[in-house]
Amino acid sequence: MRKLIVFNVVSLDGFHTGPENEVSVMFPMMGGVFDRYTAELLRGADTTLVGRVSFELFNSFWPEVARDIDSPRWTEEQRELARAGAAVPTIVVSDTLTGDLPNVRVVKRAEAHRQIAELKRQSGKDILITGSRTLWNDLLAHGLIDEIHLMIGNVVLGAGVPAFASAPPASLRLAEVRTWRDSDNVLHRYEVQRENEAGR
Repeated sequence: MRKLIVFNVVSLDGFHTGPENEVSVMFPMMGGVFDRYTAELLRGADTTLVGRVSFELFNSFWPEVARDIDSPRWTEEQRELARAGAAVPTIVVSDTLTGDLPNVRVVKRAEAHRQIAELKRQSGKDILITGSRTLWNDLLAHGLIDEIHLMIGNVVLGAGVPAFASAPPASLRLAEVRTWRDSDNVLHRYEVQRENEAGR
C-alpha cells in the first residue's frame, strides 16, 4: 500500500501561514534545505496531491523555473526541485478549477476520499502533499494520511493560520528528527497511527 505523506513548513509557534493566509511570511524559512528536502521526497513519489489554492500558487512559479532552468536567477536547490517535480503527475482537488494542463488531473471534492483511498491501494511510490492545509487536515480526519513531515523554522509569527485545524484525530509517533548544518530549520517526521496501532 502506498503512503500518503504531508510535508509543510511551520513557524516555531505552529502557524502554517500568517494572518489572512499570507504566505510570504513563511519565505524566510523556505528555500535552501526546504527545497532540498522537498526534492528528496519527490524522488520517492510518483504523484503529488494539492488543493486549488496551493496548485495555483505553485503553478505561478515552478513552470518558469523549469522553462529556464539554467538561468542564474535560480538557486541550485530550486533547479534540483524543478527537475525532481517536472515529471511527477499532479492531482488537484477542486470544484472550481477548469482547463486542461499537462500532467494534471482534477478531482471533485465529493469524489476525493474515494479516489485517494483507491489510489493508495494501487502499487507505486509515495503520494506527496505540500501546502494544501485544508485538504490534508480533511484527509487526516478521514484516516488517509500516513506521515506528516513538519519543517519547523526559527520564525515566531504570533498570529496566523494554525497548521492543524483541530486536535489531530489520530496518534502521531515521532519517527525522525533531522537538522542541517547550514539551516536553523528542524524537521520532525511523524507516523500517523491508526486506532489499532496506538499504544504498541
